Amino acid sequence: MKKKTIYFDDEEREIMEAYERGELIPIKMDEKERERVRQIARNTLNKTKNINLRISERGVMLLKRKAAEKGLPYQTLAASVLYQYGTDKLVEKN
Repeated sequence: MKKKTIYFDDEEREIMEAYERGELIPIKMDEKERERVRQIARNTLNKTKNINLRISERGVMLLKRKAAEKGLPYQTLAASVLYQYGTDKLVEKN
């Protein structure tokens, strides 16, 4: 089975590096609170919504080409780009 590559944005990378340097301090939680937080994370991370978009054939071709270069399914790349744009991590060139 092929191992899935995980891509981190700048904020996620910064958190991971701080963790690896031992700079993050764990907080005390009882098991009930820990399970509540786990459930919130599961619910947040698993929610997806299907949408329909009209994109020109050329736009789809370009998206598929870029996705192939990155080794990703094109729908995954499209979702990532939309998410990054929505969170201001991807900005328009002027």
